[in-house]
Amino acid sequence: MTTTPLDPELAHLADLDVGFGGDTFDLAGIRTGLLELMQPPAPLDGVAAERRVVRPSPPLAVEMFSPDTPGPHPCLLWFHGGGYVIGSAGMDALRLQAWAARFGCVTVSVEYRLAPEDPFPAAHDDGMQVLGWLGEHADELGIDRDRIVVAGASAGGGLAAAVALAARDQGVPLAGQLLFYPMIDDRQQTTSSQWEAPVWPPKANGFGWQAYLGSLYGGEVSPYAAPARAVDFRGLPRSLLIVGGADGFFDETIAYASKLAHAGVPTDLRVYSGAPHGFDLMAPDAQATQEALRDADIWLANTLAAPPP
Repeated sequence: MTTTPLDPELAHLADLDVGFGGDTFDLAGIRTGLLELMQPPAPLDGVAAERRVVRPSPPLAVEMFSPDTPGPHPCLLWFHGGGYVIGSAGMDALRLQAWAARFGCVTVSVEYRLAPEDPFPAAHDDGMQVLGWLGEHADELGIDRDRIVVAGASAGGGLAAAVALAARDQGVPLAGQLLFYPMIDDRQQTTSSQWEAPVWPPKANGFGWQAYLGSLYGGEVSPYAAPARAVDFRGLPRSLLIVGGADGFFDETIAYASKLAHAGVPTDLRVYSGAPHGFDLMAPDAQATQEALRDADIWLANTLAAPPP
């Protein structure tokens, strides 16, 4: 187990069976179970929800939540979690809808391709295509091209970090990156990566990385697949990284934040003692969750604000 005790409010997550606790994984069953758990949120006044097709083949769509006030609006481009192997664009709809209402921003969740059926670079390419689509259709979508933040949780945090790296390399400006316990290091060489932590233990993490990297697993890997492998962090956008103290991604998240800060990137890091992976999604009423979402809200409010003239 971890070397830090679980927060008492989150201790029940140690017994949570999400399908990744054993030696083998029924991926189809896990996917089906997750879809059965997901319920679309009740619509919020002042927020319009729609699904847009970005590319017909292979299919690429986004779930969008837009305020009904005149634009252009800032935009939050979101990547869902799921170890690169499960999940869907609609799973964080409640949070994205709330952010659209709270900050007057357009939130866009990507239905990226999943591994192992579509290994790297499929999901990364999908993210970059959606980013390009947002820029090309900004006027139609009511989006301010200069105020796009990339964000995500777990594997989605890894995809957001990879998109931020690629966007920098291609000269595409971003306003920020918000990374919830990002899955960014395939090497599993840190101390925390070996913790038998709740929710996402080492065997699950290895399974996710092997599925995503395919034949690349165990060899030289692009930082667009595993952002922790990047060597140059200069020029990346202002960043907030969030992680729990009982998360297997604890070490890699802190190391990534340190590298960003040393490269001159305005960087904030928030660690929640005793919180395991995905705590904010699975324990929405816990104090740690409320603190994490409050910290994210404060950072988003500042980052999505209109730039000075």
